[in-house]
Amino acid sequence: MEAPPVTMMPVTGGTVNMMEYLLQGSVLDHSLESLIHRLRGLCDNMEPETFLDHEMVFLLKGQQASPFVLRARRSMDRAGAPWHLRYLGQPEMGDKNRHALVRNCVDIATSENLTDFLMEMGFRMDHEFVAKGHLFRKGIMKIMVYKIFRILVPGNTDSTEALSLSYLVELSVVAPGGQDMVSDDMRNFAEQLKPLVHLEKIDPKRLM
Repeated sequence: MEAPPVTMMPVTGGTVNMMEYLLQGSVLDHSLESLIHRLRGLCDNMEPETFLDHEMVFLLKGQQASPFVLRARRSMDRAGAPWHLRYLGQPEMGDKNRHALVRNCVDIATSENLTDFLMEMGFRMDHEFVAKGHLFRKGIMKIMVYKIFRILVPGNTDSTEALSLSYLVELSVVAPGGQDMVSDDMRNFAEQLKPLVHLEKIDPKRLM
C-alpha cells in the first residue's frame, strides 16, 4: 500500500508538525461485503484500492521507561514500491471535545535496506504481521478495512494465519497540528457507517 506523503503542503521554512486523527472499529467477516457496499456509495472511489503489506515493529530500549518504537512496512503486491518507515507518537486523549484520537505522525519512504539500517542502529524486531485489505478515500479522509495475519515462521510471509474472524476498520486523516475541525468531519462520516461498524476513539493503552 502506498503511504501518504509526510506533508500535504509545501514547507517554506522549518518543519510542519503532522498529526494523525484516528477512529477505529471492527466488523465480523460475514458483514464485510455489506460494509464494502456502504463505503462504495459514500467514498470518492467506488472501487477500493487493495493492499497486501508486511509490517515489522522495531524497538529501541534505552534508559527511558518505555522503548522507542518504529514501524517498517513494505508492499508485497507492488514490485518496486519503496519501504516506508513510520513513527507514531503517544495519543493525546485529554480533550473530551475532540472526536478522534490524535497523535504525532511521521511517515517517510526509504530504500529496501531499511531493516538492516535499523538493526545497525540498535533496534530489535519485536513482532511482524501481514495486513491485507481495502482502501477507500473521501476527501482527505482515508478508510482502511483490513485483516491482520500472524506470521507462523519468522520472516516467511508465505506462512500465515488470520489473527481473528473480523476485519479492522480505521478512519484516519493526516494534517498539520491544530486542525481539530477534521475530527468533526470524521465523526459525521462515522455516523453514516452505523450500525454496520461503530468507529470510536480508542486509547491503545487500554488494549495492553
